[in-house]
Amino acid sequence: MTPLRQRFIEDLQLRNRTPNTIEIYVRHVRDFAAHFGRSPEHLKPEDIRAYQLHLLQRPVSWSAFNQCVCALRFLYGTTLGRSETLERLRYGRRPKKIPRVLGRDEVRELLACLPQRSQRVLLTTIYATGLRISEAVALSVADIDSRELTILVARGKGNKQRLVPLSPKLLEELRAWWRTHRHPQWIFPGQRPDRRMTADSVQKACQHAAACAGLKPRVSPHTLRHTFATELLEAGIDLLTIQKILGHSSLHTTLLYTHVRRDHLQAAGRAANQALNLLPLDQLRKSR
Repeated sequence: MTPLRQRFIEDLQLRNRTPNTIEIYVRHVRDFAAHFGRSPEHLKPEDIRAYQLHLLQRPVSWSAFNQCVCALRFLYGTTLGRSETLERLRYGRRPKKIPRVLGRDEVRELLACLPQRSQRVLLTTIYATGLRISEAVALSVADIDSRELTILVARGKGNKQRLVPLSPKLLEELRAWWRTHRHPQWIFPGQRPDRRMTADSVQKACQHAAACAGLKPRVSPHTLRHTFATELLEAGIDLLTIQKILGHSSLHTTLLYTHVRRDHLQAAGRAANQALNLLPLDQLRKSR
């Protein structure tokens, strides 16, 4: 490990970044240096701009692009102390799309296509709680409060804690699943006893199950999080409460869920058509 990488990791740890964030940032900086075959210490703002154009040409997702920007901004702004470089490190504007949500029949079909019980229980947990995949695989036995019917998300995004409601039915499913392995720490242990299940393995299993169920377009564990949020909204839960449950730092992110399902849109369209029937359209068409 180079001295720069060691100092970079230590700076991230001092600012209480999560192990997952540290791993992602280190990977982006490593790829950045490997692209030029030189240490970031010797690279200039023009090189950073060229690398950003390279990412767009590959192409990468806007999430990955902005993760890289975050990593480089931390490297140059904090570890290397080059605040003037930050002006040249701009975030990409991520297009805002209506989140994909599933109907309840689609959720059942998706879960039925998962071959392993552990995967089914984990994705059921995401659907019933709105947890991120990284939060779900990291659930520990101590995070479950069966008396208060809550789940403690101990290390959420941004290393923040929050409480999520736990339904009695999900609690029953989690207990039944835990009894099959009785791991002292993890709800979802991995193949090795000292490891938990990985997010990548669940992502791949979900993609295969979605293909098996014929669900299009692309479905991921995050789709179940979107579906949970949409169902809360349609049940009349206010946006501020949904924001707290999902762990959004900004209410603007939660506002994305103010869309409605296609069947609700069609019902709204029929209601609008009935309203138009009440208007004197023939008279409105007349010219003066």
